[in-house]
Amino acid sequence: MNWGNKLFVTFLVFGTGMGYLVYRSVKTNFDLVEKDYYKSELRYQDVIDGTNRVNQLSSSVNLEQTTDGVLLELPVEMKGKNIAGDIWFYCDYDEKRDKRLVLALNADGIQLFPSTVVLPGRYIVKLTWNSEGKNYFSEKNLTIN
Repeated sequence: MNWGNKLFVTFLVFGTGMGYLVYRSVKTNFDLVEKDYYKSELRYQDVIDGTNRVNQLSSSVNLEQTTDGVLLELPVEMKGKNIAGDIWFYCDYDEKRDKRLVLALNADGIQLFPSTVVLPGRYIVKLTWNSEGKNYFSEKNLTIN
């Protein structure tokens, strides 16, 4: 094989490799945490204030996996109060697993999310609620098996 053929094979291998890399880069999926992240950044002071309010409560938010699903329990101060809010199960590696649900707590401040609603995986659970005109925010890591 002469040097001209070797040079041609080298360029052919290089061109094929570059074409493969371009193909892979076009097919890569980049999920954003939020579609409208700029507005979320402007409201971030609400998250800071809500986190400070949760830290002033006597206990923290309790999230645990049970055989029936995920059990959410708010601090004792929230029992019997009118609470409105939502919970976001954010899966950082797969946007299809994300779930944003409305809170429907019982009088004891407890809610069960069935295992059919939240799929197994690693989540960052972001809990936002309002009680008596005050906003609260809590963020927990949760792994569901």
